[in-house]
Amino acid sequence: MQKIDLDAMSIEELAALRDNATVKLAEKVAARQQELEAELEKLSAYGGKPRKTPSPKSAKEPAKEQKDPVAKAA
Repeated sequence: MQKIDLDAMSIEELAALRDNATVKLAEKVAARQQELEAELEKLSAYGGKPRKTPSPKSAKEPAKEQKDPVAKAA
């Protein structure tokens, strides 16, 4: 990639560079999003229900259970 001397550029040139970079980045993001959506569509052909992730409440319950046996023993 060609190096750009930002210090030598005028404000107008820097603003144009920023605008071009923003446009190019938006294009790349949109293209990647389309790729991911197409991949999700392919994966949905396998069917089945999506796995449910454990809720934060259920993740905390085992730690609570560990404290209860100590309390019961006393």
